[in-house]
Amino acid sequence: MTVDDTGSGAGGDGRVDPHAPDNGEDPLALRLEQLILGAERRYTPFQAARSAGVSMELASRFWRAMGFADIGQAKALTEADVLALRRLAGLVEAGLLSEAMAVQVARSTGQTTARLAEWQIDSFLEGLTEPPEPGMTRTEVTYPLVELLLPELEEFLVYVWRRQLAAATGRVVQAADDEEMVDRRLAVGFADLVGFTRLTRRMEEEELGELVEAFETTAADLVAARGGRLIKTLGDEVLYAADDAGVAADIALRLVETLANDETMPELRVGMAFGTVTTRMGDVFGTTVNLASRLTSIAPRDAVLVDSAFAEELIRTGEAPASEAEAAAAEKEGEETPSYRFALQPMWQRPVRGLGVVEPWLLTRRDGRSS
Repeated sequence: MTVDDTGSGAGGDGRVDPHAPDNGEDPLALRLEQLILGAERRYTPFQAARSAGVSMELASRFWRAMGFADIGQAKALTEADVLALRRLAGLVEAGLLSEAMAVQVARSTGQTTARLAEWQIDSFLEGLTEPPEPGMTRTEVTYPLVELLLPELEEFLVYVWRRQLAAATGRVVQAADDEEMVDRRLAVGFADLVGFTRLTRRMEEEELGELVEAFETTAADLVAARGGRLIKTLGDEVLYAADDAGVAADIALRLVETLANDETMPELRVGMAFGTVTTRMGDVFGTTVNLASRLTSIAPRDAVLVDSAFAEELIRTGEAPASEAEAAAAEKEGEETPSYRFALQPMWQRPVRGLGVVEPWLLTRRDGRSS
């Protein structure tokens, strides 16, 4: 929603913003927009920036960060757009956020809610707005439905956001020092469906979409239930993290076990690493993340590979024995031993692109026990 010197309603990449006025627009579509936004179109981008008391340059940075396309000088903005600009700029003026941080807030919020909105329209509303009678349009059905759902979904979104914010704040408060708030030691895991590229050539699009949704749902539920955090999904792959290596290990094995018991799902392989991780805008970066990804690519089917640091952390916390042979011998002699949950088997050292030689360990449950 930024100024385009051409004055057209399209951005530089040819996209057209849904707020841009068009003489051929459906009146019902405009009514839907007004219902959702809660206000009528009143301002051009320049007028909105001036009314908010911010420069056009800063307004453009905020809008682009939120993911809105350029609309030239079209009168397509509302009081809500002005208020949002004023609030962000006010946080900067009050010294609560730097300008760069305010842009990051806009970008992270825009990216997250854009995906949420697309999912709700593609999957949720589409399934509920099938015209019940011949001659009715989907838009005619959608309007009263959105009118009923909008306030409830808005309240639910705020509730979930507050819950997630409370959990994230709690993790920050528990950090040992300020440096750990940004660069933290985490267990990071990638879970990847085997042979997904071949499946895309064999399966119908709808069937493939259902498979991906089932995989993502299963993974998200398991990660959340066991105390991990789902970082992102990439169709045939999920990335998650946990503060505790034992938690991450349990999640990985449960994922493999769950999919192995589902005949409709492909085999799975998981790679995990433990170490310093940089967190930014809800994502994770760094050598630890790259190593986990590389281990996934070399993991056997229906198996979990971890790096040496991950193995050492499980041993240090008493989750796995330092030597399986020594632990077995001690048990045979009747000696009292810790109740280990996991077993570690060293694999052949191998070079990994960009990371040198690594020593992967095969992770399994000890004696087939499930926690």
